Amino acid sequence: MVQEYKLFIGGEFKDSSTGETFEDINPATLESLAAIQVAGAEDVDRAVEAAETGFRLWSDIPAAKRAEVLFRAARILQERKEELAVLMTEEMGKVLPETRGDVQEAIDITNYAAGEGRRMLGETTTSELKEKFCMTILRPIGVVGLITPWNFPIAIPAWKIMPALVAGNAIVFKPASDTPLLAFKLIEVLSEAGLPPGVINLVTGPGVTVGKAVVQHPHIKAISFTGSLDTGKWIMEECSKTMKRVSLELGGKNPVIVMDDADLELALEGVLWGAFGTTGQRCTATSRLILHEKIKDEFMKRLLAKAKALRIGSGLFPETDIGPVINKAQLEKIERYVKIGKEEGATLLYGGNRIDPGLPGYFFEPTIFTDVRPDMRIAQEEIFGPVLGVFTVSDLEEAITLANNTRYGLSSAIYTENIGNAFRAIEKIEAGITYVNAPTIGAEVHLPFGGVKGTGNGFREAGTEAVKEFSEVKAVYIDYSGRLQKAQIDSTE
Repeated sequence: MVQEYKLFIGGEFKDSSTGETFEDINPATLESLAAIQVAGAEDVDRAVEAAETGFRLWSDIPAAKRAEVLFRAARILQERKEELAVLMTEEMGKVLPETRGDVQEAIDITNYAAGEGRRMLGETTTSELKEKFCMTILRPIGVVGLITPWNFPIAIPAWKIMPALVAGNAIVFKPASDTPLLAFKLIEVLSEAGLPPGVINLVTGPGVTVGKAVVQHPHIKAISFTGSLDTGKWIMEECSKTMKRVSLELGGKNPVIVMDDADLELALEGVLWGAFGTTGQRCTATSRLILHEKIKDEFMKRLLAKAKALRIGSGLFPETDIGPVINKAQLEKIERYVKIGKEEGATLLYGGNRIDPGLPGYFFEPTIFTDVRPDMRIAQEEIFGPVLGVFTVSDLEEAITLANNTRYGLSSAIYTENIGNAFRAIEKIEAGITYVNAPTIGAEVHLPFGGVKGTGNGFREAGTEAVKEFSEVKAVYIDYSGRLQKAQIDSTE
């Protein structure tokens, strides 16, 4: 019999008010991994109340002392890295080398955020008046709501949780229902590391009920969400009603440009990894391949051969290159887009089908479309699966125009040996990230992560922006003149 997981509120695991549970399913084997309790609006209220109590304690602790909890958490994560990676492969499906990387990313951002505990930097500047000192300081926001996706079930939560904690906030955390076990494990690590009760609270269940209750709760002061564009738009509208801060990361339709002077073998490795790593289930996945006409035929010949050699199966097997997609709904969505692509007139060069690797799970072939037009839905809409659309261009200007022809703007890449081409792409591509001679995936935690246009609303996660996402800036003026001084007042003195 599978274990049942309760909600985590006020430092304790507690039964939900609904009495309902849902199954956490292994997408490769379709076996049940756990039963997860479904929170109700009453449970979200309890979580927020606990967080408010936790906030009063946690925000009063100096940031450098808060950081010590995170450093301890990073050490525990490191000790349990393999255990967590195996669980993630069972719960989410991606291959072990990738899940180990996911856990390592959580370790890295935890250490990085902890380091910010001694660098909660404001600014100092001169005053326009004599005997007056001016500076800014960072203050925590309060209780923040964090809603995370299933594709990076420990890295993305850590990207949000750790900066929010070191900045002094308390948290109500709603993980994706497809991958809740990694969220529970992360909570256990933080508790073991010494995080006080109430500072982080976990509520599980559907986004349409639990996520909605978190977003609309009047005592939650900020929302950080990673997920779909449509859900992000709704969250932004809801938060605008109460002027609640909201930071969004909403996906991508990421291009790789391969110029005629590129190292084709290097570009080939990058495209394969970018398009089919994590079974294409990344917001940074390469979904559009833009090839210079001079190298298109040779590149496609090599790409087709490599794609056919990819091995599909359980992510626990060392020989596997591609694991399952996350669930039945996602499998059916990918199938619909393959059908749409063919109906729109694109050529299905390879793949396009479910596959049976000897397991009952949700497996889909690497899929490549050629003769794709920019106005096609498969060129514009995020599929979130192992589907790559190929375009042909005659020069860099045409390639950049095509790269920008989407409502998203997260990641991008160019393969070229010409430094002029590289810098023109860096300058002109509309994206939050541009790689040169590397694929569209592979962010590092000490650089800001996020995008432009429909990908987000201006905030960045990780890097130097991580703490700012969860902080308020306060301006401070200290007048030691001993007399009334009036700024911005005309004076003859």
